Order: sequence, then structure tokens, then C-alpha cells
Amino acid sequence: MTKIAVIKTGGKQYKVKEGDVLKIEKIDKKEGSKINFETLLIADSDGKDLDIGKPLVKGKVEGKILEQARDKKISVIKYKSKTRYLRNKGHRQAYSKIEITKIA
Repeated sequence: MTKIAVIKTGGKQYKVKEGDVLKIEKIDKKEGSKINFETLLIADSDGKDLDIGKPLVKGKVEGKILEQARDKKISVIKYKSKTRYLRNKGHRQAYSKIEITKIA
């Protein structure tokens, strides 16, 4: 039976299991370091063993940071017709690639 967890990081929630690789918002730690996630729920694949946090389950999901990088560039364009107004701005979002190593 594999365990499934719902973690919360960067203002978002992710459904994960051991061995999953995720791209999440940047975490200020070095590559190769371990991290614990705020865990909302842990269950097995059958749904029989269920651990729900009120609001969180303490320190049950661990991960390892594989990479710190920046995503592809996107263009943010503002345009108004008939007024000669055009603004073009680029943006690259920083992210951390993590691997879930342990769900307790």
C-alpha cells in the first residue's frame, strides 16, 4: 500500500506520494538539503488509514531539493488600441524542484 499525502507550500496544495518530483515556488535552501512540509492529510491508497490534521499533521512528509532554477521567459504585454500605448515586459519565475523522500 502506498501512502498519499496533501502538502501545503507556496500558497498551494499538492497531492503527493513517495518518489514524486514537483516544481514548486522557490524555497531558500541549498540543493541537496532536506525539507519538511506542512501536511494537511495522510492516507493509504485504499483510504482506510486516514490521518487528518486540525489544521496540520506535524512533520510527516520530508523532501529533498534537487534543483534551484528559473522557468522559461514569458512576455507580459499591455496594449491599448488607437492610443499608441504598448508596454512589453518579460518575467522568469524562480522555482525549486523537489523529490518527496518519506511519508510517515
